[in-house]
Amino acid sequence: MLGAGLGAAFLMFLAFILAVVVLSCIRIVPQAYAYVVESLGTYKCTWSAGLHFKVPIIDKVARKVTMKEQVVDFAPQPVITKDNVTMRIDTVVFFQITDPKLFCYGVENPIMAIENLTATTLRNIIGDLELDETLTSRETINTKMRATLDVATDPWGIKVNRVELKNIIPPAAIQDAMEKQMKAERERREQILIAEGEKKSAVLRAEGHKESMILQAEAEKQSAILRAEAKKEATIREAEGQAEAILAIQKANADGIILLNEAAPSGEVLQLKSLEAFAKAADGQATKIIIPSEIQGIAGLAKSVTEIAKEN
Repeated sequence: MLGAGLGAAFLMFLAFILAVVVLSCIRIVPQAYAYVVESLGTYKCTWSAGLHFKVPIIDKVARKVTMKEQVVDFAPQPVITKDNVTMRIDTVVFFQITDPKLFCYGVENPIMAIENLTATTLRNIIGDLELDETLTSRETINTKMRATLDVATDPWGIKVNRVELKNIIPPAAIQDAMEKQMKAERERREQILIAEGEKKSAVLRAEGHKESMILQAEAEKQSAILRAEAKKEATIREAEGQAEAILAIQKANADGIILLNEAAPSGEVLQLKSLEAFAKAADGQATKIIIPSEIQGIAGLAKSVTEIAKEN
């Protein structure tokens, strides 16, 4: 009984050990990763994402490699321009592992290798440029560095996607000169903007004055037209009044002549009326009176009329 119990326990222990070994041989590779597998110390294969099995004891996962794009920010590197100006430039490299096998066995320390290669490439490129070109040619420098690094890192299973110059730090004296130049440029632009503003303001004032003068002239023109129209209307009304008065006088005279003709006055009455008219003329303000030649006849007629009146 005891021997049977020990045998059963031993079998259970062996089953447990076997289960542990089998489970340890099952590997799941997550997405965006690759596992480099070695067999007895030599490269065997590369596992991509998914479920995999390895031979116990013989196979082992030598390295887990991420396939994601990685970013490395290198410290500023001293470089010398073509015109012998020493400056410091720090770079940012974006790279991605394309071949896990080459990445594991191509170079001992890939990141350090990329950093040293970046510094060397940067010195070579900047050495052919002057200071002003270096400050204004970032895109050109980035493109040249990316092309050079991509070719150099290809045997390591690395693809350089992008290189950026993060900071360009010139010497302190040059920085001061650049700041003064920038300040002078800002002041110049400010003066230009002020001058442009004053010019536009003057133009607007001139336009406003011109419009005001035009409106004033138009108002005076309209006023003169209205005054002329009013004067013309008054003259027309006055002329119409005078014409109506003359017509009334002429009508009265005509009516008087008609009545006089209807009355059929005698010659003596007509002469008497003439004498009365002459008397009224003599009572006026005239300094000279022209006496008609018939005045004596009129005077005699007046005397005859007086005599007749006395007799009656």
